[in-house]
Amino acid sequence: MLTMNEDLEGALREYLKLLDEEEYFEAHEVMEEAWHPLRLSENPLANLAKGLINAAITFEHIKRNRKNLEAKAQKVIASYDRHKHLCVEDIRAYVLFKQACEKVEHLKVQHVSILT
Repeated sequence: MLTMNEDLEGALREYLKLLDEEEYFEAHEVMEEAWHPLRLSENPLANLAKGLINAAITFEHIKRNRKNLEAKAQKVIASYDRHKHLCVEDIRAYVLFKQACEKVEHLKVQHVSILT
């Protein structure tokens, strides 16, 4: 069943909290629910939200030490890397998107040996 959340700002706040708690799968789920209405309305923020979804799942792969970890993590983080440039000052919820991107970048540094 498709679950949608129209509260983008609330989803971003929850995403940030879940990243801090290392609950990456749940962070992925929260952002995915906010992504669905963006995608369906063809909102330009959909790609940035999708990038954050993939970033969270990247760190879940790392947390679970998945088989073929490096290849999986590098493939999934590439979606975030393709779309992070969309985080610019004139977008809706810019401050929250910026905080989310900063947290992802910090996590990337922590896992640089896996992600490069």
